[in-house]
Amino acid sequence: MQSVQKYQQNQHDFSDLDKVQLLKLLADEQARSSLIESCFTEQSERLKLAQKKVDVQQEGLRQRDNRILLLEELLRLRKIQKFTASSEKMPFQVSLFDEAELESAIDDLLDRVTDDVIVEPADQSQLKKTRKRGFSASLERVRIELTLSDADKAGAQRTFFAKVKEELEYIPAVLKVLEYWQEKAVFAKDDGSDLILVADRPIHPLGKCSVTTSLLAQIITAKYADGLPLYRQEGILKRYGGDISRSNMANWIIGLDDVFKPLMNLIREEQNSSDYLQADETRIKVLKETGKTTASALTPYLRPVGKTAQSDKWMWVIRGGPPDKPAVMFHYDPSRSGKVPVRLLDDFNGVLQADGYSGYAPVCRINNITRIGCWDHARRKFVEASKAAAVTKVKGPPAKADVALGKIRKLYALEAKIADQTPSQKQKARQEIAIPILNDLKAWLDKNITRMMKGGLTYKAMQYTLNQWGNLVGYCEDGKLNISNALAENAIRPFAIGRKAWLFSDTPQGAHASATCYSLIESAKANQLEPYGYIKYLLDHIGAADTLEKLEALLPWQVPMAAFTKKVNAFDGGNRRI
Repeated sequence: MQSVQKYQQNQHDFSDLDKVQLLKLLADEQARSSLIESCFTEQSERLKLAQKKVDVQQEGLRQRDNRILLLEELLRLRKIQKFTASSEKMPFQVSLFDEAELESAIDDLLDRVTDDVIVEPADQSQLKKTRKRGFSASLERVRIELTLSDADKAGAQRTFFAKVKEELEYIPAVLKVLEYWQEKAVFAKDDGSDLILVADRPIHPLGKCSVTTSLLAQIITAKYADGLPLYRQEGILKRYGGDISRSNMANWIIGLDDVFKPLMNLIREEQNSSDYLQADETRIKVLKETGKTTASALTPYLRPVGKTAQSDKWMWVIRGGPPDKPAVMFHYDPSRSGKVPVRLLDDFNGVLQADGYSGYAPVCRINNITRIGCWDHARRKFVEASKAAAVTKVKGPPAKADVALGKIRKLYALEAKIADQTPSQKQKARQEIAIPILNDLKAWLDKNITRMMKGGLTYKAMQYTLNQWGNLVGYCEDGKLNISNALAENAIRPFAIGRKAWLFSDTPQGAHASATCYSLIESAKANQLEPYGYIKYLLDHIGAADTLEKLEALLPWQVPMAAFTKKVNAFDGGNRRI
């Protein structure tokens, strides 16, 4: 039968087949077609599965390539941070606008300021200072006369002196021991006993202390203004003949923390009474923080739960105050939570300028504080992205980070141009010039962020700027506000430099005392006071400040400037001092 069917099929002649054979042949054909269709379906599923695997592999390769690009970008950034200068100045920056046109627009705007705006006189201290030749006039001067011999002057009609040069001389520090001899008078009483009257002793802020206030001021200034750790000061004093241990110096600084506390409370109250503050925070290591235990190889069972003592704690910095009473307050706290600014700014309800850290949100919500952002932080992220960008030999369009920096540069160019203007003029310039620049930047960011690789530095910079946009544009609402948080960051810089030298604080008490010393020194700088002179003045007078009026007289903006004016010795015609 099969041979017949095969023959009939080959001949395509089915006329001799009966009905049963035709049905059988049709059934066989349908079965073969079903088999072929099943094979095709199976093969299609296999192809789809293979294509899916290929897609997964391609996605994996794409993610791998993106990760490689991200790691290469981060590696370039770390190399730049480690081996190059930490400056945000770019060797080349894309210029996307004509600075001459911008300056012309600003000049036109200032010319259109209405007459009802009172032009405040510019502060002479803010004017550009030309370079001064020679040394400061406040320094002591010694006249040294180089004379001719009598033989050289023989026959001369007259002689005169002409100053030919100045030299700056350094006189090393000198330690000396002050011996206090207290005079005592003995009076005979009627009952035969003696009455002894003694002379008053000078009040020392630490009571019984073996060093004078001048040495205490030098120790504080050297560590907190010059970044000189106590162990180095110990060696320096030892070379001068003073055997003072670093532990004693640390105990004196901690003891002065309680002495300065009433004054610090007054400064904090005055600062929080203002309407504009700047805040920032930075890390500090504290070894013996309360509740923290360091584990060792001999006592591994002391390993603590959670953060170890070597983990980072935080130094909070708040800068600001009334215009004529600037202050810088450092506060140590082991936590970086939002509870800290709530405590520090409990009675403040003005404008707070900070970076994008979410820890400032609770106090802004509770105290109804207006928060503005810092353009330095936003710009810094684009600078990092620009520096870490891959260098290509083929000249093409500028990188997106460079384009953003070019637009942000317009804002800073405007601020530099109006730096000496009044707050009302600044506000008007920002409203008419800065706002259009900001709107253009915002539209550009919205358009280009979707084109950037997620996780890249440029994407993160764009994302940060857009997330903080409402805060970043807030400075345009008031001419008294700054475009950045630079003043607070500048106040932190001496702390960061000193931290590289002394590395950590041993105890929380030492960290709090360090915060107090940094506050006093940076507040002195903010009020144009020389740090050592102000600390010395405080130590000399705070022991006798037993009333509120006497304590307020020690505030950095209340201290008489005459206390810091060095007297210049006068001289007669020779080399003698008068």
